[in-house]
Amino acid sequence: MSTTMNSTPRPALDPQWATWPPGARVVVRRRLTPDEARATQDRSTGEGKSVTDVIGIVLSVSPGASITLRTDAGGSHESVEVTIPADQLVAAKRIPPRPPRRLPRQPVD
Repeated sequence: MSTTMNSTPRPALDPQWATWPPGARVVVRRRLTPDEARATQDRSTGEGKSVTDVIGIVLSVSPGASITLRTDAGGSHESVEVTIPADQLVAAKRIPPRPPRRLPRQPVD
């Protein structure tokens, strides 16, 4: 049995990311560095990740060079500033603002 690579061409990265204004909420898929990918490997199967997603707020864009985001941390996680080099970008798109936090439910008497 032979295995073949999927030869479906991947769409080019939308160049619109270079025009995103500071404050826009986005999701960016980026390639992991070899060290990051190695760190995700499962010791028993040898499988690991090659990409990861970052959801965040645009802080700055350097067209053709990088995009800097403040992660849109939820729950107890803290926001982190992340700079992603353009050559690591696989896909990127704008997403709607985070929905407002819901109030806790009150017991009904």
